Parts: sequence; structure tokens; C-alpha cells
Amino acid sequence: MDPLSVISEDLAEIDGQIADIFRALSNGFQKLEKIKDANRQSRQLEELTGKMKECKRLIKEFDREVKDLESRNDPATIKMLNEKKQGMVKELNSYVALKKQYATNLENKRIDLFDGPNEGFREDNGLLASSMTNQQLMDQGNHMMDETDQAIERSKKTVQDTVNVGTETAAALTAQTEQMSRIVNELDSIHFSIKKASKLVKEIGRQVATDKGIMALLFLIVVGVIAIIIVKLVNPNNKDIRDIPGLAPPAPTRKLLWEIH
Repeated sequence: MDPLSVISEDLAEIDGQIADIFRALSNGFQKLEKIKDANRQSRQLEELTGKMKECKRLIKEFDREVKDLESRNDPATIKMLNEKKQGMVKELNSYVALKKQYATNLENKRIDLFDGPNEGFREDNGLLASSMTNQQLMDQGNHMMDETDQAIERSKKTVQDTVNVGTETAAALTAQTEQMSRIVNELDSIHFSIKKASKLVKEIGRQVATDKGIMALLFLIVVGVIAIIIVKLVNPNNKDIRDIPGLAPPAPTRKLLWEIH
């Protein structure tokens, strides 16, 4: 039997879900080592990242449950639960670091794919130069230098545009990440509140059921008393029913001794 189930069934359930995710992450990274295709590696990393996000959400929920139980458990139990939570956080961080390492290696592979071998000088340029005069060579050299300068300027502009786009994209991603984080935290809080409200509704339901039982018993007692009163009024000489105060028939008038004589 899970020791956490003795403390709280909700904690035991969350702990089981986190343990399942950790097993899935371990198996996923072992599978990732055997994948050679970059696209398949990227998809596997995305899947593992989703599991790590879910695990982070569950650890936050575990922490909220622990804080909710602080007032109802002894310090030793709360210390044990906090240590367990720290162990979960440490294990999750190890998988996050492993994911970053694989992502970096995958990015380096993609960069290598774009880097091709340098092109050599064309041989026909040399053949063409041998048939040209000095002035033509100078003009051709100046023309090539102008083209090179223009190409460098275009490259600078492209690089600057790329930097600007990258800066704007990074700022947008940062804002979206913060917004998504706030949304996730709000959803977690709503989910936690719904669970607490469900528990409260169940407790209220049990209390209402108890109150209804008491009211039914009182109703039966009142109905019985009313029935006895009715029977007594209809048949006041009925000796099977005990006299009810105020409804008993009047006692017979006693005669004095001297009135008899």
C-alpha cells in the first residue's frame, strides 16, 4: 500500500501520475539515442518536452496539496512530503538538462548540413584573362571589385535584417511564453479550485442527507403525536392509549361523607 494514500488519496494519485511520466521520459530518451534521422529526433524531443511540461504542472499541484495539508499533519510528515517534492523537481531538472543537450546537438547537425564546400576558381577565367590587354584586365578587375562591394553591402543589409527579425521574433516569443505561463498557472489554479469545490459539495451533500434523516424522524414523531391526539379526542375512554396532559377526561366529582348520609 502506498504510504501517501494514508495521508491523502489525491497526493497518492498525483505521485503515481508523476512516476508514470518519469518512466516515459526515461524510455523516450533511451529511444532518442537510437534515432539517427534529424527530423525524427526533433519530433521525439517535442513529444518529450510535452511530457516534461505536464510533469511540471503535476509537481505544482502536488506542492499545493502539501501546503493544504500542513495544518492537519505533523511536521515530520510535512518534511517528508517536501523532500519528496524536491526529489521530483531534481529528477525533472535532470531530464530538462538532457533535453537541452540533445537540442543543441541537433541544432549543430542542422548547421553542418547548410555549410557546403568552398567553390574553386573557374578555369575559364584564367583562359579569358590570358587573352585580355592590361587595360581590359584593370577594367575587369574594377568591375569585379564593384560587384564584390555591392555583394558585401547586400550581405550586410541581409544580416542586419535577419538580426532585426530575430530580435523581434525573440521578443514576441518571450511575450507569448510569459502569457502561456500565466495561462497555464491560471488553469492549474482553476483545476485545483474545482477539485476543492467538488469535495465541499460532497461534504454538503452528506450533511444534507443527515439533516433530512433527522427531519424525517421528527416528522414521524409529530405525526404519531397528532394521531394519538385525534384518537383520544374521538374515543376519550380508550384505556389502551395513555392520557395526554390536557386531553384526559374530567375526573368524577367526589361526594362528601355527610352528603351521603
